[in-house]
Amino acid sequence: MSAATPLLSLVLTLRPLDFRRPAETLPHWWGRAAHALLLDTVRRTDAALAKSLHDDNALKPFTASNLMGRFSEGKLDPQQTYTLRFTSLIPELSRILLESFLPNGEVQLDYQMFRIEQVARTPEEHPWAGSAAWEELAGKSLLGRSAPSRRISLLFASPTTFRVDGRLIPLPLPDLVFNSLLQRWNSYAPLAFPDEVRRYAAECLQVSSYRLNSAAVRTQEEALRIGAVGQVTYTSAPYDRYWMSLIRTLAGFALYAGVGASTPMGLGQVRLIDPDKTPEESTEP
Repeated sequence: MSAATPLLSLVLTLRPLDFRRPAETLPHWWGRAAHALLLDTVRRTDAALAKSLHDDNALKPFTASNLMGRFSEGKLDPQQTYTLRFTSLIPELSRILLESFLPNGEVQLDYQMFRIEQVARTPEEHPWAGSAAWEELAGKSLLGRSAPSRRISLLFASPTTFRVDGRLIPLPLPDLVFNSLLQRWNSYAPLAFPDEVRRYAAECLQVSSYRLNSAAVRTQEEALRIGAVGQVTYTSAPYDRYWMSLIRTLAGFALYAGVGASTPMGLGQVRLIDPDKTPEESTEP
């Protein structure tokens, strides 16, 4: 991967190497362990970058998913594989992830060893994998010959919630979703989008359909955090081609940036999907 393509979504297929560990000793939510694995991996190559990623209180340039798969009676099953996903918004981190996570390698999550069986880097290999340059991602909508659709559907595969004025709001309302994406875009992209994107989302995007459930996870502080999971379709009314091109770009950016609070710990795993698909037809990370 070159410096020109910093955006990365890497999907690992893992198999547990020691499956005798009692269920009660396994985490209910693996997001914190995935976060620790990413930082430890970076630290072995670039200690300064790892410290920056850990200490910086700004929006993080990465996400880490929960460990996904079947847990028989809460235990790891050696006959099953599990999925873990990391994303990056900066080239130096993307390079380290690509060079560190390789097939047949081993990783440790919460003192549990896994073997990496597959590494997906493209959407052809896994729908949650991909890589892109900022210009490539923006150009698809902003420079396209055809106008973007007035409908956009997002799949919220892990609990998604938003911190607003010190409160957590577990509803993916248009202005909250696209303001979250706008902040991350403007923090790392070489070309910032105007702040009026949030106003357009708030005033012109409507929730036209949704299939959502609430889900709870325990965070690092052992606080219970409630978030939304499922699918939402947003429709622009009235419609403006320029603003919808920006909205569409941000929707595609969700694959890499995540949406809402605690994305480095597994929350807010989101991607753009076909509006005519149901959540059941769109696989998890």
